[in-house]
Amino acid sequence: MRNLLGLLKNEQMKLYSRWSTWSMYIILFVLIVGSALILLWADSVDETTYGDDWEQQLTQENEEYRELNQEGDFFGFDSEIQKNEYRIENDIPPLSYDAWQFTLDNASLSTMISLFTIIVAAGIIANEFRWGTIKLLLIRPNSRTKILYTKFLSVLFFSVTMLLFLVATSFIIGAIIFGINGWNPSLIQVGADGVEEVAIFTEIITQYGFNVVNLVMMTTFAFMISTLFRNSTMAIGLAIFLMFTGNIAVEVVAKYDWAKYILFANTDLSQYFGSGSPIVESMTLGFSITVLIIYFVLFLFISWLSFSKRDVAGN
Repeated sequence: MRNLLGLLKNEQMKLYSRWSTWSMYIILFVLIVGSALILLWADSVDETTYGDDWEQQLTQENEEYRELNQEGDFFGFDSEIQKNEYRIENDIPPLSYDAWQFTLDNASLSTMISLFTIIVAAGIIANEFRWGTIKLLLIRPNSRTKILYTKFLSVLFFSVTMLLFLVATSFIIGAIIFGINGWNPSLIQVGADGVEEVAIFTEIITQYGFNVVNLVMMTTFAFMISTLFRNSTMAIGLAIFLMFTGNIAVEVVAKYDWAKYILFANTDLSQYFGSGSPIVESMTLGFSITVLIIYFVLFLFISWLSFSKRDVAGN
């Protein structure tokens, strides 16, 4: 165990000794700050101030929403009307946009973390062959299996660290710019069963948790490609291409029942919650989890098989 931790520590030191790794954190930080400033300057957040007569204000808002719906030039206000009515019926005053909501909205930036992690995963094995340092690793008293999965754990640790950085930085920047409405305010949203009230902290954990599933699967896939090819550029390009085109391809073939066995049809588990619906009607949550586990084990097995059998004498 101590040896494994030592190898993991060594991989993290190698990873964070590179400027490219820190540049990823800088880019993510700039995106977080930039999104906050855009929301602030473009008046994209609801800055309506609600007083003691908030019920009357919400009633007036609903009248305006209904008028806009009748005009036919606007749509999407039905959910806002339902949420306002729920607040009035249950005596729940509306809150202004704050750090919690900003953190929740930034869950979409997990896509950038997936991109960065793919770059790291695709190069962590391929670069060892390209730089010729693979021989130095293999002459040490560690099995190829231990070296391989130490590198895999290092990539996963990097992705989790970036995700925590995203959450913490989003909340801090959001608190500075938008303020905080308590330590766990309620979020009113429209789900499959109608309007519901959930703790925003729970919703944040849920949304980021769904994104972690896709993050882990794309990381594992990129890691497998890295072991198959000695060219990190090829590994990165193929993984990124599939990440952005996989969902589109699934939508094209969704009318066929066999589409449910495609990896990208199962990575978004949010389709089984709230107002979502599965891509293929016969799919269930248990089915998708089973498919993801099979792909995960398969990717790791192929990685192990390729790395353990590869001849490094010519490197």
